[in-house]
Amino acid sequence: MTGEPPAVPSAPLTPRVELRSISKRFGATRALTDVSLAVAPAEIHALVGENGAGKSTLVKILAGVHAPDSGEILLDGEAVAVRSPSHSRGLGIAVVHQEPRLFPDLSVAENVFMANPPTNRLGIDWGAMSAAATELFRELDVQMDAGALVRGLSMADQQLIEIAKALSVDARLLILDEPTASLSLHETERLFAIVNRLQARGTAVLFVSHRLEEVFALCQRATVLRDGRHVVTADTAALDTAELIRHMVGRTVTLFPKGDSTPGDVLLEVDGLGRSGAFAGVSFSVRRGEIVGLAGLVGAGRTEVARVLFGVDRADSGTIKLDGRVVAFDGPHRALAAGVAYLPEDRHQNGLVLDFPIAANVTLPILHRLFPRFVLRRSVEDRLAEDQAARLSVRMRSVDQLAASLSGGNQQKVVLAKWLASNPRLLILDEPTRGIDIGAKVEVHRIISELAASGLAILLISSDLPEVLAMSDRLLVMHEGRLTAELARGAAEEQVMFAATGQARLHTPGAAGG
Repeated sequence: MTGEPPAVPSAPLTPRVELRSISKRFGATRALTDVSLAVAPAEIHALVGENGAGKSTLVKILAGVHAPDSGEILLDGEAVAVRSPSHSRGLGIAVVHQEPRLFPDLSVAENVFMANPPTNRLGIDWGAMSAAATELFRELDVQMDAGALVRGLSMADQQLIEIAKALSVDARLLILDEPTASLSLHETERLFAIVNRLQARGTAVLFVSHRLEEVFALCQRATVLRDGRHVVTADTAALDTAELIRHMVGRTVTLFPKGDSTPGDVLLEVDGLGRSGAFAGVSFSVRRGEIVGLAGLVGAGRTEVARVLFGVDRADSGTIKLDGRVVAFDGPHRALAAGVAYLPEDRHQNGLVLDFPIAANVTLPILHRLFPRFVLRRSVEDRLAEDQAARLSVRMRSVDQLAASLSGGNQQKVVLAKWLASNPRLLILDEPTRGIDIGAKVEVHRIISELAASGLAILLISSDLPEVLAMSDRLLVMHEGRLTAELARGAAEEQVMFAATGQARLHTPGAAGG
């Protein structure tokens, strides 16, 4: 029999990184049990699961922070023992952590090249460092002053510096741990373009995210961990969102549990509000029982508006009315006394005292109300904290537990409990589900919906478009410090992005940005 010889099937690619039967215990807690995972060259592989599932421990083992108790790690088929973070970087493993780990009093360029600064015969080549940092940010399509100090930069800018740090290393494996948690859709798309270019160069990417729409948009395969164990690895094309969530939480859940409601009277009225260099001519209202979303790209001025409403910053122009009465807060304590509460976007820096117990965090803003004679009674404090924690289903041993020991989702619920204990009339939520897992996110959404149904007025700031669209009764969009659209419930993502990029302007009487 003649003819062409049968085609020889190509050999499967050696995984860029392979973890075999990795286990890790911290005291009595088993963080990982016999977990195996392989990421191929030029693959973007998702690692998903609830907080406490073992994702962070796995990342820290690859980063050289922890050593596994058993199992082995292979890089390009060769067994390695990752001894330290510097050794991990030397092996070509670059990690972008969920929380930026930067030196605030050093420049952007110094932070980017802290581990590997360019040198000349005189030492560090400062000019080359600045030029190289500028080029990295140009690749990211970001305007960033390489010589600026990190202190005072937004969370989004700090996250972009972390990404530039990772790109400064010619990584064989790039680990992205919640890299888009504080980025808007536009910044996320720019990041994904960079990741896709790295993938085309053969870089393996391990992508850790709670945003499942990103997993399906970016990743070829997904591995699910639950309770420190491997549940499934599958092609994302063979999964849908509901199935992936079932694997993650072990049950069926409903995303965005927002019920219909009938808003009451106007509680908050903002007219022509402005702060020099931040925003101008901002006008809107929020009714009792209404969730008003505030969307826009990072830097659009959303957080700056929230800070003025809570008295952290002062407005230069315009008025704020509560129940029809003009107010001008000279500090958060005045806003709090008027029934305004503000959950900030950075729960670690501005939301919690991590070294305080849960009870102290919950009661901190209202100590003067609880104990007007300045005599602290622990039993009273504990009872109030326990009631609030039970209301929000905080998973804890007791209210004496340190806030730092809680998962991200439970920390966020403690921040919510803290402000709800003040009995607010207006609750401002700035990125309330940033960096928390899908199960905790569903619970926070449920809480927000129930609070609105009880008559609380809510201003919801979020860079998560599916979240802000699904949870809002009305949606306001900002661009470069001005309102550009007011959209009804059910608006499309394209409408939001059209306004968020400055392609639409409000023209209604009294509206900003005309």
